[in-house]
Amino acid sequence: MPRQERFEIENADGHALAARLLLPDGEVRATALFAHCFTCSKDLHAVRRVSQGLTAHGYAVLSFDFTGLGESEGDFADTSFSSTVADLVHAARHLGARGLPPSLLVGHSLGGAAVLAAAGALPKVRAVATIGAPCDPGHIRHLFVDREADIAARGEAEVSIGGRPFCIRQQFLDDLASHQTMRERIAALGRPLLVLHSPMDQTVGIEQARHIFGAARHPKSFVALDGADHLLTRREDAAFVADVLAAWAARYLGIASGERPTLDQPPRAYADPTVRAHLGASGFRTVMRARGFKFAADEPTSIGGTETAPTPYDYLGAALAACTAMTLRMYAGRKGLPMDSVDVTVTHAKVHAEDCANCEASGVKLDRLTRTITIHGDLTGAQRQRLLEIADRCPVHRTLESEIDVVTIGETP
Repeated sequence: MPRQERFEIENADGHALAARLLLPDGEVRATALFAHCFTCSKDLHAVRRVSQGLTAHGYAVLSFDFTGLGESEGDFADTSFSSTVADLVHAARHLGARGLPPSLLVGHSLGGAAVLAAAGALPKVRAVATIGAPCDPGHIRHLFVDREADIAARGEAEVSIGGRPFCIRQQFLDDLASHQTMRERIAALGRPLLVLHSPMDQTVGIEQARHIFGAARHPKSFVALDGADHLLTRREDAAFVADVLAAWAARYLGIASGERPTLDQPPRAYADPTVRAHLGASGFRTVMRARGFKFAADEPTSIGGTETAPTPYDYLGAALAACTAMTLRMYAGRKGLPMDSVDVTVTHAKVHAEDCANCEASGVKLDRLTRTITIHGDLTGAQRQRLLEIADRCPVHRTLESEIDVVTIGETP
């Protein structure tokens, strides 16, 4: 199951936008930013299901409520297509500040037009995809064409969209008119584009996909969502979209094809004891490989991390805890002790040195690992005490207490 983080993003007007970040259960292969449809929210079934499908392929996915929608602050009546694009840019920059800059933009319906417009302001985005999107944002005017006279006369009017009332103001219509050059933007996109659209879409006709595809330059791809409705209400349609998106984007985001290795899969190169670590161009999240497995380390957000993986010191404590448990299992097995299971917790702290070679120096601190061991089984007091003594003999414990020689070798890439 993907991990979920909820937080707020402050937009250009100071409004708090409610956001949800889904993270895969493992390495983040790439980050996607998902823009929902007009008057919808991040909690739309299509947004949730496609996002969850992408996390299954190793993508981190951010979705958020645009200004005045869902759980976000602000008045929808004060928004426009331009403000929607601006919200997207702020969300992308927020991700970048967390060390997860989006390399893939995905937009559904009007959100698709918004990602096409926003991509130019986001140089780190390497691929763009639209789902049931209009080529021209003004396409949505058909939703309130019968109220345009009232809007022009009074400056605003209440419009029913999807069974819910929304206030549409003249400035909203004027802003839509200012984006009539979308085909020029699409032609100048400069990124691979995937257009997903259902031939049966009754909300945004298939001709809109033809306009987007015709305006775009290669590399571009089109996939027909045969049988799907505009909102992708069928679960299988959303799953199909996620699978296609992940496979298509992998080609352009530098993601190796094939399944991601997980801790449940059999290891490869298990005899190789070398641990490798790779840190990208920003942030602290570091991807590591050991004995064929992939895992990651990170740091707290307070120092610029994203808190999407354990810290290096967590791994140090984990090494001691795991080695302790294995050592006790080995000893109990050899001696025939009735130990059922063992729980080990390790905490790390910096403490003031009470007795050291340079006690005269003020503020001297040392690292302390506090290990708590709970042994389960029908054991005598003497057997439990002996197992606790054996814990101090585990190989990692001995390594930590011995003099360690770290040799650093610099290599030219």
